[in-house]
Amino acid sequence: MNIRELRVPGAFEITPRQFGDDRGVFFEWYKSSAFTEAVGHPVDLVQANCSVSAAGVLRGIHTTIAPPGQAKYVTAVTGAFLDVVVDLRPDSPAYGTWDSVLIDDVDRRAVYLPAGLGHAILSLEDRSTVMYLCSLEYSPHLDRDIHPLDPDLAIDWPTHGRDGTTLTYQLSDKDAAAPPFSEWA
Repeated sequence: MNIRELRVPGAFEITPRQFGDDRGVFFEWYKSSAFTEAVGHPVDLVQANCSVSAAGVLRGIHTTIAPPGQAKYVTAVTGAFLDVVVDLRPDSPAYGTWDSVLIDDVDRRAVYLPAGLGHAILSLEDRSTVMYLCSLEYSPHLDRDIHPLDPDLAIDWPTHGRDGTTLTYQLSDKDAAAPPFSEWA
């Protein structure tokens, strides 16, 4: 595994080594020992989620109030997503900073984000499937959202899908009504 820290401190991109032959491909998408060595701490994973999206579906920016917060380990099983991590920790020198990683079924990268960060994904292809491991079970009373198209964050969302077609962003009613970043502060 190749693990590198993103511009958002504590968030990491994980690129697995893939082993392929005429039968297919094998790779380890999560390995506790390699993760702990690179990140400096283990993560207690207690829930696994799966989401399937059409091209243009934009989910997030979602976070869970810290403490306890929710760490996530995210990868694409099929298709492609732009995975975006936003630093929402008020005491962080990188507060308001975001970074992104293309997670797809080619390079098979994963993204780790610790508690206190915001998370969003944009599907770049129909039927894209993302799976993520979480350190906290779903707790709706702790959930908070920020509008993913907030101009103050200026996230550079792609305008074209993986096949080159123009994307039309599709947000849930909850995400469309989310407050701007300025209200988070």
